[in-house]
Amino acid sequence: MTDDLRSLPLDALHAELGARFAPFAGWRMPVQYAGIVEEHRAVRERAGVFDVSHMGRIYVSGPAAAQSLRAAVTYDVASLAAGEAHYALMCDDGGGILDDLFVYRMAADRFLVVNNAANAEIGREQIGRHLVDGAELDDRQSTTVMLALQGPASAEILSGSVNGELPKRRRCAELSFGAAPLFACRTGYTGEDGFELIAEVEAGSGLLSALLDVGVTPCGLGARDTLRLEAALPLYGNDIDATTNPWEAGLGFAVSLDDGVDFAGRAALEATYALPIERKLACLQAQGRGIMRPGLPVLHGGQTVASMSSGGFSPLLGVSIGMAYLPVELTEHGTELEVDVRGKLLAASVVPRPFYRRRKTS
Repeated sequence: MTDDLRSLPLDALHAELGARFAPFAGWRMPVQYAGIVEEHRAVRERAGVFDVSHMGRIYVSGPAAAQSLRAAVTYDVASLAAGEAHYALMCDDGGGILDDLFVYRMAADRFLVVNNAANAEIGREQIGRHLVDGAELDDRQSTTVMLALQGPASAEILSGSVNGELPKRRRCAELSFGAAPLFACRTGYTGEDGFELIAEVEAGSGLLSALLDVGVTPCGLGARDTLRLEAALPLYGNDIDATTNPWEAGLGFAVSLDDGVDFAGRAALEATYALPIERKLACLQAQGRGIMRPGLPVLHGGQTVASMSSGGFSPLLGVSIGMAYLPVELTEHGTELEVDVRGKLLAASVVPRPFYRRRKTS
C-alpha cells in the first residue's frame, strides 16, 4: 500500500477492529472486517456502520447560498425547505455527468453537499466557480468524521444513542451526541433505511464506539458495494461518468429544467432531453454459475451489444447480478442475453430495477 494514501481520522480504531485495508480513491479504506457476506447480511437484517469519511463535505452558506449552489448542480436545490435533501448531479458543458451527490438544506442560508471522494476537488471547483457575493464555501472533509449507520434497526439504535428527534426519510436534522453537535441525514447507499452522520473527529470516534457497543456490525467497502448493487444504485466511474447523461442512466429525477435557471450543462441537457434515448442502464441477473464483472462483454444473438458497467455476487439472491447500458430495444424485462466470462458464455436476463427494494418506513 503506497505511502501517499490519505488515512481516515479513525484509521487506528479500524485497525483495532481487524479491518483489512485497500486503496480507494486515494484513501486507505477498510474493505472488510469479519467478511463481506456477513457484513452485507448484518445490514439487511439489523444494522451495520460504515466509515465514509473519505466522502466530500462542502458547506455553502450565506444569503446567496441557494443561488450559488443552484448554478452548480442540476437539481433546483433552491426549492428545498430547511431540513430537506435531494439527489443531484454535476455536469460539464456537454451534459456529461461529472459527479453525483446529495444536497442537504440545513437552514435557509446553509447547505451541505456530500459528493464522491474521487471527485471532491471537482466539486469544490465547480461550486467555487459559481459562488456569488453573499455566499461562502467551507470544505470540512478533513476536520470531520462521516459515519453511515444502515439497516432496518438503525432508527431504533440511533434514537438510544443521540439527543433530538430523528429526521424522516430524505430529511436532515441537527442533533447532539452527548454535548457534541451531530448532523444526521436519513440517507444512504445500501438500499436500506439508515442515517449518514457527521461530527467532529472526537465525537465521531465516541459515536462509532457507542454503536459498536450495542452490537452494530462494522462494515467495509466490500459490503457497501454489494449492497448498493442489489439496490441498483449507480457507482460513479462505473455506471455513470462524463460519457453518460442523466436520461439514459435513469436519473432524470435529479435534473430540473422547469425553473428557468441557468446551470452548468443546462443547454446540453435540454438538447439531449429532446432526443430519443438510444441506450438505457438495465439490470441483468445471471441464470447460472459465474460472476459478471465490470467490463465484460454482453452479447445478444451472438453479437456484442454492451459491456457490464457493474457486476458481482448478490448475497441476498445467491446469484450474480449487474448493470449494463443496453440498446433500448433490449431493455424489456425477460430479454435473454449472454455475458462473456473468461471465454465462457453465461446466460443472463434483464430484470426489473432494482434487484432489492426495502420495506417502507417513515
